[in-house]
Amino acid sequence: MAEPSKNALLARIIEKAFTGSGGLVSAAVVLLGFLAGTMLIFLAGRNPAELYFSLLQAVSGWYVRWNPDQGVWITRFNGRYIGEWLALSLPLILCGLSMAFAARTGLFNIGAEGQYIAGLTAAQFFGLYGPHIPILHWLIAVTAALVAGAVWGGAVGFLKAKFSVSEVVATIMMNYIAFYGSRYATLLIPGTNTHQTPPFPDTALLASPFLKALTNGSRLNCGLYLTLGAVLFYWVVMEKTRLGYALRATGFSKEAARYGGINVNAGLTAAMAVSGGFAGLAGAVVALGLFPAGRVLSAQDGYGFDGIAVALVGNSTAGGTALAGLLFGMLKTAQPLMQSRQIPKEIASIIMGLVVVFISLRAGVRILLDRRMKEILRKKTD
Repeated sequence: MAEPSKNALLARIIEKAFTGSGGLVSAAVVLLGFLAGTMLIFLAGRNPAELYFSLLQAVSGWYVRWNPDQGVWITRFNGRYIGEWLALSLPLILCGLSMAFAARTGLFNIGAEGQYIAGLTAAQFFGLYGPHIPILHWLIAVTAALVAGAVWGGAVGFLKAKFSVSEVVATIMMNYIAFYGSRYATLLIPGTNTHQTPPFPDTALLASPFLKALTNGSRLNCGLYLTLGAVLFYWVVMEKTRLGYALRATGFSKEAARYGGINVNAGLTAAMAVSGGFAGLAGAVVALGLFPAGRVLSAQDGYGFDGIAVALVGNSTAGGTALAGLLFGMLKTAQPLMQSRQIPKEIASIIMGLVVVFISLRAGVRILLDRRMKEILRKKTD
């Protein structure tokens, strides 16, 4: 009689783990991705330990290497790596929030890249032509980026709500409109060459002397505070407000939400507008935080597409998306460090891709677990 009880307890634990927040599933697929990457490095004839030493250096600043000639470990610390890791993670987190917010409403926002570009372009224009007043200048530029991203995303939400236009098709098309529109508009700025605009005034930059000094001259900037505020805003709105409840209900079932008195059309438009606002903020953080001048985009930066993977790994929750953004930022920051240790930098991209593939198999994993639990419960009743 003891054995069925153990099996039933195990079934409950598995059910909680894989049908709850999905946190354990995300952790498992990340480990699988790193395991696959380790095997690839080993097959390539390299030392897999160098991958993890590179990742350690990216997130902690500590350089660690074994010197076989002297028989000692060589270690040194540089806090700049920590700052660069966080700086590169910020737009990933924000674009992840963009995808996640729409996903919780039942929408697939593949247009975060276009919304990001809209925000970046608005931030560049207001960064160049806004009032040269400290703090106020970059606040106006960031607000303009938020509005631009929200309008770009909200337009798709309106088309979806009013005319049932597929948000996937609409956002893909608007990505290209934003990209080529940004190139054309930026080239009209006087003094702009084929690569960049004139430098931003100091009042437009998100630079933080405190964060820069703390991280030994890294590019970490006030975008850190904006991103923390965005994560908190996401959590409060989605989990603690009536609007969040209405959006989540719409995501579960539009017809049921409409039957319950929820204005589904308004919810879809609002969800895409907020989603676009997150991506637009990412554009401002990159434009005014990582570069001293505006850029004429020669290609899409890819933060919006990476945000899809970030949201999937983070299970579309505020905390999970933030952690996933830090994970992907770590892998991107470690790429040049991996090269210096004779590890192909493409391994980091492979790991990110494998993590996304494994996380997409979550539904299949749950089906297998459901079958297993039914077998356990059936044996118990027999």
